[in-house]
Amino acid sequence: MADETKKAPQELEMEKDIQDENMNSEEKIEEKEEKKVKKERTGILFIQTTKNNTILSLTDMAGNTLCRSSGGQSTKQARLKSSPTVAMFASKKIAEEAKEHGIMNLYVRIKGQTGELTSSSVSHAVIKSLSRDDFKIISMLDITKSPRGGPKKKGGRRGRRV
Repeated sequence: MADETKKAPQELEMEKDIQDENMNSEEKIEEKEEKKVKKERTGILFIQTTKNNTILSLTDMAGNTLCRSSGGQSTKQARLKSSPTVAMFASKKIAEEAKEHGIMNLYVRIKGQTGELTSSSVSHAVIKSLSRDDFKIISMLDITKSPRGGPKKKGGRRGRRV
């Protein structure tokens, strides 16, 4: 009997420890659920298109680069680097990285070649693929530089004679 009375307080302590562990595990599960609910962040996507390549760069709102991708990373054929199809593959890589960082809202900045009047079809393909991946595009801005005057064109007053 003396052994039973000695075990009783020990058993009570063990039961308390088990209950505490159960409560702690429930609290940990609740904490994990809270951590899973991430706040949607906003980022800036820079699309630079040239005749030879397409470069995509994703930054946070402070301007820190989170990830980069280009047409050259998506294909080995030089003639396809600037095609809309390859740009969509590059945007898929950007989308995966953005989702890892919790970015779901995007500001898009498009930069084409200086002097061209319209942005290329490549930038349209990138934006379309990102909108399919459930990204909310807040605004799009064309930041292509435009020449104002600049150097004199070749050919003289009457133009180039062929």
